[in-house]
Amino acid sequence: MGFYEERILPHMIDKACSVGQVMKLRSQLIPRATGTVLEVGMGSGINLEFYDPETVALVYGLEPSEGMRRKAQENLQRSPVPVQWLDLPGEQIPLEDNSVDTVLLTFTLCTIPDHRAALDQMWRVLRPGGELLFLEHGESPHTGTRKWQHRITPGWKKIAGGCHLNRPIDSLIREAGFTIAELENFYMPKAPRIAGYLYQGRAHKAL
Repeated sequence: MGFYEERILPHMIDKACSVGQVMKLRSQLIPRATGTVLEVGMGSGINLEFYDPETVALVYGLEPSEGMRRKAQENLQRSPVPVQWLDLPGEQIPLEDNSVDTVLLTFTLCTIPDHRAALDQMWRVLRPGGELLFLEHGESPHTGTRKWQHRITPGWKKIAGGCHLNRPIDSLIREAGFTIAELENFYMPKAPRIAGYLYQGRAHKAL
């Protein structure tokens, strides 16, 4: 990766993903994680403060960006739970089958180049009965917004770390073999509609 991807982009992404309304949504979802957790796209570790040390034993933080891992050091020092870095992309999760209790995705699935392979890997490492918790932005159901998402995404992803505005998050999760048990869709207040249509919920791997 070049200077922009390692030195500038991590700060831009961290700023955009840590505004007040986003942090409030994170604070509602992440305490639901239990046991051994795989957080895909840990980034700068802004989720760490929300893990409950009474219910979470260990967090594997999958993050391929050296710039993001470097930016995470302060949050790691304050983490209420143990963290082990995995410095590989989502398509290459170096864990055993059925080895984690919770997989966490927060504003990550939009950036993974081969999102189908990554979801297959998440399904593989999640134990039967385990949960996938997700908070993602993606394709809008409204025609006008969706058209703009498709138009803008090719240029947008070049400057936003590979971020796609137009991925149908719920469909991708189901196609990977997960059963969605809970799903909320809404536009994030005050955010541009093309980037602010959210998918929040939980899915499980069937027993």
